[in-house]
Amino acid sequence: MFELAHPWALLLLPLPLLMRLLPAYRESRDSVRVPFFDKLVELSEQRPDTGAMILRRDRAQLFLVGFMWLCLIISASKPQWIGPPIEQQKSGRDLMVAVDLSGSMETRDFTLPDGTTIDRLQAVKHVLDELAEQRASDRLGLIVFGNAPYLQTPFTDDHLVWKQLLAETEIGMAGQSTVFGDAIGLAIKLFIENDSDNRVLIVLTDGNDTGSTVPPVDAAKVAAANKIRIYTIAIGDPASAGEEALDMDTIERVSEITGGKDFQALDQQALRSAYKTIGELEPELYETISFRPRQSLHWAPLGLALLLYSVYHGLGTWRSWRSGRTSRVA
Repeated sequence: MFELAHPWALLLLPLPLLMRLLPAYRESRDSVRVPFFDKLVELSEQRPDTGAMILRRDRAQLFLVGFMWLCLIISASKPQWIGPPIEQQKSGRDLMVAVDLSGSMETRDFTLPDGTTIDRLQAVKHVLDELAEQRASDRLGLIVFGNAPYLQTPFTDDHLVWKQLLAETEIGMAGQSTVFGDAIGLAIKLFIENDSDNRVLIVLTDGNDTGSTVPPVDAAKVAAANKIRIYTIAIGDPASAGEEALDMDTIERVSEITGGKDFQALDQQALRSAYKTIGELEPELYETISFRPRQSLHWAPLGLALLLYSVYHGLGTWRSWRSGRTSRVA
């Protein structure tokens, strides 16, 4: 369908009619009085006229001037061809995953279906690969933390790149400690910068907080104020002691404050079940964007006016040349 981007320009169409209200243009010329005027007229075979003379355009000129004005006004109104609507779906949720890479993650207490024993990080990677395939509509991000939190992958729709960067993580690469609260703080910063309405953070840890700048509970309160839901997954044996002990009270409190849920994964099946539950609580979300392609056609009336102008003056030049040639032959 056609549409005018600036329809108000059509109000200029009757502007040339106002020219008729203006007086005719007058131009005076110098003249020479000669005593032999009658003889001069006789020799030149021309009849003298008296009074003013008004130059008038022929019909072709009147049509061309009016048509060119019409073309200029139509071009100024910017006609557009609007195509059929096109809909695109984009990710509707930002999902950040924070993975604990402290030294305790090398504990080999997870067993694969074939009986192979793997460490906790490898078990997490296996399940996160499945998560990336199942959450096709989410923008995924990845934070790793130990002595400090680090951004491994910013929010992206490219889940293949996300899985590759996840596979490159190694135990201890962020330090041996567990700054649980600082990891939440970094996630909050990234969510705010990304300006998304649906924000989910999944934190996987197998220990308690060991010296975060911001305590996990306080960080959770800030996350709740920014509408970020936190799901915590505690990995490992809750009966462990020392720095490797699971602080279940803090883990549960963090999820409760933000409206999320906490899980405890003692084996890979429990870990997979936790992700399945999170998927049910956070169903896939899409944002549909609809737009109609627009193609400007303002060049068409300009091109037509230029073509008619060139043809008219080209014919005039050709007639003048032909008339001059005929007179020379005569």
